[in-house]
Amino acid sequence: MTRYPAAWQVPVAAEISAFMRWLMESATFGVFTVRELTRGIAWVLDLPLAAAKAVLAGGIGWGRGAETVSLAPAIPWFSALIAGVAAGYWAGGARLALLMGAGLGYLAVFGQWPSAMVTLASVLVSSALGAAGGLLIGLACVRWRWVERAVSPLLDLAQTMPVFAYLLPMLILFGFGPVSAMIATIVYAMPPMIRVTTLAIRAVPPEIRELGAMTGCTRAQLTWKMLVPSALPALMVGVNQVIMLSLNVVIIASMIGAGGLGFDVLAALRRLDIGAGLEAGLAITVLAILLDRFAQALATKSARAPERDPERAARKRRLLTGAFWVAALLWLAAALKPDIAGYPEALRLSTAPYWNDLVRWINVTFFSTLEAIRAWAFLNLLAPVKRFALALPWVWVVALVGIAGYRLGGFRLAALTVALSLFIAAVGLWQVAMLTVYLCGLAVVVAALIGVAVGVASATRPRLWRAVETVIDLLQTLPSFVYLIPIVMLFRVGDFTALIAIVLYAVAPAIRYTAHGVARTPPALVDASVMNGCTRRQILTRVRLPLALPEILLGINQTVMLALSMLVITALVGTRDLGQETYSALAKADIGKGLVAGLCVAFIGIIADRLISAAAERTKRRMGLGR
Repeated sequence: MTRYPAAWQVPVAAEISAFMRWLMESATFGVFTVRELTRGIAWVLDLPLAAAKAVLAGGIGWGRGAETVSLAPAIPWFSALIAGVAAGYWAGGARLALLMGAGLGYLAVFGQWPSAMVTLASVLVSSALGAAGGLLIGLACVRWRWVERAVSPLLDLAQTMPVFAYLLPMLILFGFGPVSAMIATIVYAMPPMIRVTTLAIRAVPPEIRELGAMTGCTRAQLTWKMLVPSALPALMVGVNQVIMLSLNVVIIASMIGAGGLGFDVLAALRRLDIGAGLEAGLAITVLAILLDRFAQALATKSARAPERDPERAARKRRLLTGAFWVAALLWLAAALKPDIAGYPEALRLSTAPYWNDLVRWINVTFFSTLEAIRAWAFLNLLAPVKRFALALPWVWVVALVGIAGYRLGGFRLAALTVALSLFIAAVGLWQVAMLTVYLCGLAVVVAALIGVAVGVASATRPRLWRAVETVIDLLQTLPSFVYLIPIVMLFRVGDFTALIAIVLYAVAPAIRYTAHGVARTPPALVDASVMNGCTRRQILTRVRLPLALPEILLGINQTVMLALSMLVITALVGTRDLGQETYSALAKADIGKGLVAGLCVAFIGIIADRLISAAAERTKRRMGLGR
């Protein structure tokens, strides 16, 4: 009852590996094999990716290798800067134009332009395909309920399974290179678009549907000319999420040939070059901010009424057209005189030496203090919790999650949690999974304590909230790998380093949801509390926090999901949990082991998600807040 018997284990990993070998070596459709089919799909998908990279990074040409005939260089930085500023002004006004100019200027000045353009090409193509695929699947879910029932569990798996887990299948199916990385990115980034599409189309007012029926629209006309345009502002939120998730995968995808800024960050992490890693990571953050703000501006523009002043609208169009003509002429000038295309080497700046010197000074000056903090945390926090988690009998843990599921959501939730827990035990990864639960659970507790405290403090203080929101926006746009570089340089590898990185990456939802829930307390209840003589502390503990509890639980739920996704990244700094199993499977090309370990991470996330969501719903019902 303490350890799951080895004789009861099911060789799922070996069966998956054997199936994949058969699929790629022997499976055939008669006319062509599965390998030929997947390689053909990869060739088709490579066409838009190669075109985008040619325009933005590599130059337009014909042929391969030494026989390549160059037709035009890639768009130079000054042409892209002018076009970006003009597009920003058209979509969001002068403020967005200024932001676009500053962001693109940063990429050029700090020498990140070539890698940034490779990353931008991959993100643009991945986002376009992911958004289009998510829109079509979401529309299918709205039209056919059985599609939604079939897709829903797959979406849960795709959003909770580590990206490492399906990098290897993509690599085997589609070959090493940027196309496999792009497909993995699409799979990871598509689920939010599907969910947003389903919600947005169903939220279209029924009057619009009735109008379409009365005017004789066909089903296709009703969908594409009435429902989709009406839901466009909400759909752009999904597109924004696809872009952000695509950028979040660029570093991981660089492991199988994606290149760009992700490869620069990964290379800097491998050689512990904090300065170069931070500069490349900040370049990804700049790209994320620019694309995020531009997508938000497009969503706002689509929701606004058309420009009422025809002269102003015409002036904007002339300005945009003129800017693009200037950018095109400068591109032509760069083609005729290639020396002017690149940013001047003498004008480039770099902060990498300063970051490296700062970390070196901190290590030399505060080495004893840092080691004391690390040792104290390991001996008094990490090691006891780890021993406790590993000592728990598997039968007790399965029974505990089953009882929790039954109390919170009834028999169906209990059956789901027990089945998922038993799967983890049956595939022989129970001990490794408990290491995951220990590190992830401890990080979630620390992040929740920090997040609830900061959220409560900033909820009723607008100035403080603006500062806090700026910080958490930065934390949410920084690539996950970037967190590891300075922490490894200060605390070396190990569980304590992983704990700090996970807390920093996962704390934002706890802060945001807590502040949102506390700030939404009805003013009438606060006034009634004041009239009854309650102190500020009583109003907080007896009124605001109880009413905000469902929102706080949802924030903790998101914190768990982010912690699990970051836990796999921390495998690079020496953790020994399911993340390490997934990462080592990628290194050994063991597809069965990687998928099974990834499924175990996903199942832990699904168990936590279902239990916390059920607790939040039960709290809402008990407090009479409705669903």
